[in-house]
Order: sequence, then structure tokens, then C-alpha cells
Amino acid sequence: MADKLTGEERSKLMGRVKSKNTKPEMIVRRTAHGLGYRFRLYRKELPGRPDLVFPRLRKAVFVHGCFWHRHDCLRGTTPQTNVAFWEEKLARNVERDNAAIAALRGAGWSTLVVWECQTRNRDELSDTLRIFLGARGVDNPF
Repeated sequence: MADKLTGEERSKLMGRVKSKNTKPEMIVRRTAHGLGYRFRLYRKELPGRPDLVFPRLRKAVFVHGCFWHRHDCLRGTTPQTNVAFWEEKLARNVERDNAAIAALRGAGWSTLVVWECQTRNRDELSDTLRIFLGARGVDNPF
């Protein structure tokens, strides 16, 4: 789809984008809670303010939008207007994500990134969370 929005239209559209309590994030929360895990949200003292934090397990989950965090899927596109701006902005997001994950791992935390497109298959999401969070009887590869 060609992106032909004016600057004002683009600004209005981007102004409506939420940073907390997004639909993919709510799906991950409900799934984790349904599996019996309890967590904290947006711990400010942790690098990158992970979306879900499991303090007792020292594990953090980031729920990333495919567009904003540059996932290699159909939703990870670049707008066709003002391309240089968007490439620079989105590249900074990826750098910031990588720095936060590295800092958390350096502090002894395990991290998991759940992409927006991965929330569509609830069974796979459930399995991924169960493995990452260390369900009994499952080896933890993370």
C-alpha cells in the first residue's frame, strides 16, 4: 500500500499510537497470567522498562510492534514519504532495544522479545512463554 499521507495527517495518525497497554501486550499478559505466572509491568529501574517483569525468576519480556522495532515481517515496513527520517528514527529504536537487552543480560536477567505478529498464534505464544519462564519439566533454552 502506498503511503500518501500529508505531514499533518501522518502526525495525527502517529499521535494515536499507544506505547502502553497495546493489544499485542495485553495478549501476552493474558497468556502469561493464564499459565499461572504473576508479573510486574514497566519496571522503571530496569533498562528499557520491560513490558512484563518476573522479578523472582529474573526474567523480562519485551512486546515489540513489528513496525516500530523493525521486525523482518510484512508489518516491518518503512513509510514511503520522508524515508530518511523514518529509517533514522527506527534505527535508533533498534539500537535502544539492543542496548537495553544487553544491559539486562549483563545484570543477570534473561530476556525475551515477543513480536506483534507472534501474538496471533496463541498456542505458539503459550509454548514460547512456558519454555522461557521455565515451566516444570521443560528445559529452559533462554
